Amino acid sequence: MGTNVCETLQISSPSFSAGDNIPKKHTCDGEDINPALEIGDLPEETKSLVLIVNDPDAPNGNWVHWLVWDVPPIHFIQENSSPGTVGMNDFGYINYAGPCPSLGTHRYFFRVYALDIDLNLSSGSNKEQVYLQMENHIIGTGQLMGLYSH
Repeated sequence: MGTNVCETLQISSPSFSAGDNIPKKHTCDGEDINPALEIGDLPEETKSLVLIVNDPDAPNGNWVHWLVWDVPPIHFIQENSSPGTVGMNDFGYINYAGPCPSLGTHRYFFRVYALDIDLNLSSGSNKEQVYLQMENHIIGTGQLMGLYSH
């Protein structure tokens, strides 16, 4: 996306391991709350974080479940929290919407981007607006992938 040197962030969750099933609690079949995330190896120049949770296996393509920006450069995102400014997900809501696949097992990517700026976008902005503002400001990125099926 950007032209900056991009470092690898370490993303993990106390709720599930990479490649494992996401607990029901974090899905539409449970409490529908975001899992806690641990973030390691943030670049020193990090001004803010962007968090995007998406499902590339959705029938309509890359479906965004959660979009958050201007998260301070923290190493832990609490379960059931709004750590920054929340944007419009692809369901048309300004909140976390957990995994809820129509058919089969889907992959869900929890991606964190370290930026050298704050985005200062209004709450409810969409993914296109966020991606546009992030361009050329990504200095680190990492992801955690989990699986879910009903």
